Amino acid sequence: MKKLRKHLIFHGNVQGVGFRYRSYYLASSLGLTGWVKNQYDGTVEMEVQGDPAAIDDLILRLQQQPFLWIDQIEAKELPVISEHSFSIL
Repeated sequence: MKKLRKHLIFHGNVQGVGFRYRSYYLASSLGLTGWVKNQYDGTVEMEVQGDPAAIDDLILRLQQQPFLWIDQIEAKELPVISEHSFSIL
C-alpha cells in the first residue's frame, strides 16, 4: 500500500468545538497516523499519514462535522516517516 503524509492547516471555526478530538477518533478509525494541535492564531495544525484515499476521507468527514466551520485548508505533502499512532498534542 502506498502511503502519503500531509501537513494541513485548518482555518475557520475550528477551536473550542471538539475538532482535535474528532480528528483523533476519525483518523484512528481510518488507520491513519500523525498528530493534531491548536495554534495560537486560531487555526488547527495537523500532520496525517496513511493511505491517500483514507486521508481524503478524513478531510471530507471533518468538513461534514456539526459545529465546525472550515473556511480554508492549507495542504502540502511531506516525506513519510515511521509512526504508529495518531495523537493530540
